[in-house]
Amino acid sequence: MQKKVDATKIAVIGGGSWATALVKILSEQNVRINWWLKNKKDVDYILQHGKNPNYLSNVPIDTKKVTPTTNVRKALEGASVVIFVVPAAFIGEVLETIPAADLKDKIVVSAIKGMIPSENILVTDLLQKTHAVPSQKICIIAGPCHAEEVALEKRSYLSIAGEDFTAASVVADLLQCGFVKATVVEDLYGVEYCAVMKNVVAIACGIARGLNYGDNFQAVLVSNAMLEIELFVDALSKKERNWNASAYLGDLLVTCYSPYSRNRTLGNMVGRGYSVKAAQVEMNMIAEGYYAVKCVYELNKKLHVQMPITKAVYNILYEKISPSVELRILEDSMC
Repeated sequence: MQKKVDATKIAVIGGGSWATALVKILSEQNVRINWWLKNKKDVDYILQHGKNPNYLSNVPIDTKKVTPTTNVRKALEGASVVIFVVPAAFIGEVLETIPAADLKDKIVVSAIKGMIPSENILVTDLLQKTHAVPSQKICIIAGPCHAEEVALEKRSYLSIAGEDFTAASVVADLLQCGFVKATVVEDLYGVEYCAVMKNVVAIACGIARGLNYGDNFQAVLVSNAMLEIELFVDALSKKERNWNASAYLGDLLVTCYSPYSRNRTLGNMVGRGYSVKAAQVEMNMIAEGYYAVKCVYELNKKLHVQMPITKAVYNILYEKISPSVELRILEDSMC
């Protein structure tokens, strides 16, 4: 019989908008939350004012339930569930400060929708490689759910992916509240790869919008992108999947169409003539798709999947080819 998880103490690692939203959701439960943030001034502000000064600053933080800290090992102490919510490009640095023993026997959750830029691997793979976290103990938070709408308590849906149904159910129960429904999907790798790919597609949609393409073109772009995602994910992790489920199609749609989407915003700015660097500086937020497209492009050199949308985004962001040229090529390749 599997040991019941005592999920009354949770660690959240990361201080951005999505981390803040997850802290808000978790605070709806009768749990204690240790919240790691990088900067002491942010911790002090939260303790004094009950709000994150930098992200979703209108969201009240219940400091009777939430203990902010800059000490990551202290945050992990006694927690049965650990949720990592830092950009994929920086998760390696955070993990370097955590001994593998500190994650032993915990359910380790990634709310990171990106890949490790230097290695072209998923966060799931990194956790197994560096900290020997069993895949059965890893879960992924995905689904069409923007932090900004969580802050407003708008009805939202999350998908918790994992190989072990019991572990994923523990996480789903923690994240279910009056305005969030969380369901379990037993497809760890498929959901994580899809969460990575949808950011790449959102950049493409943003570029199209920036170049004044209309809704007709964008609809065709997204439908072609869904097929591209299916082929790519199946090449890496073949499994029977309902691609119309919110964990896959839903997450793709909200990222491509929502004004809250960072990746769509990055693409839109590039389409309107910004350099990639200038767009990133002005946004002052990480768009995971920028790093993800290079990882996917490199991975696909071995897979040889037809991925014209990914190739177009890669060429625009990394090869500095004109967005209008690349989208003109896409026009002819799609149907």
